[in-house]
Amino acid sequence: MYSRQPIATMRVLAAVVFTLVMAIPRPAAAQADEIQVYDGGLAAPGIFNLTLHNNFTPRGVNTPAFPGAVVADRSFNGVPEWAYGVTDWFEAGLYLPLYTHDKHTGWGLDGFKLRTLFAVPHADDRRFFYGANFEFSYNARRWDERRFTSEVRPIIGWRLKPWDIIINPIFDTSYDGLENLNFVPATRVAYNFESGWALAVEEYADYGTFASPHSGREQAHQLYAVVDHSFGSLDVEAGVGVGLTDATDRLTFKVILAYDFNKRPRRLFK
Repeated sequence: MYSRQPIATMRVLAAVVFTLVMAIPRPAAAQADEIQVYDGGLAAPGIFNLTLHNNFTPRGVNTPAFPGAVVADRSFNGVPEWAYGVTDWFEAGLYLPLYTHDKHTGWGLDGFKLRTLFAVPHADDRRFFYGANFEFSYNARRWDERRFTSEVRPIIGWRLKPWDIIINPIFDTSYDGLENLNFVPATRVAYNFESGWALAVEEYADYGTFASPHSGREQAHQLYAVVDHSFGSLDVEAGVGVGLTDATDRLTFKVILAYDFNKRPRRLFK
């Protein structure tokens, strides 16, 4: 039986953070450094986790989002994500450093992000789970026109063994009113095999703002085929994404390596 007190506290803190996020000015990011659907999983209290995000776009949008911006076509993006379990419902994170290599400007650092993730305790073991993630970014000029940006990412999911259905209805905000929120949802449907492998389909989209929604041609939609597997303390996720519209990168590869310091390392080779 799960305690209701930490869940109620989590809801209050999440509401407070959301209110603060909506009250301070900020904009949207030009490119994605992290291609992932959040499933509500948290580091155990007192435990550090490290996740390495890397993606390469051999065929991408060739027009910069603004003068001097990195170009997605043939770019390589990545970031180490450091996470610490504060309680069984709250995880703090740091993305540092964000880095990119593109064909025009070469290698460069893109800034850093702070993250606060709230989720119902033991989300991995629940049939229905939920949470919310908040990110606060400091951006290099090549990455975004504004120095400070943020993201609000609700998490809703169902574990219908062997299927997982997870929805992240993400909002980017410029802190200039609800009508100017940018809607960029992410969705994952996965099948979990008894062997421990998982095969998933993920979709990442950008519908524009409520005040000025994108037309069908302007919307971004990218569909990924993804495989996941855990090797002891190391979780590996790899995927191939295909763009479905002209406003989307045509082909992207992603690899996510997550090391859980709470698990006992297992030898991969004897």
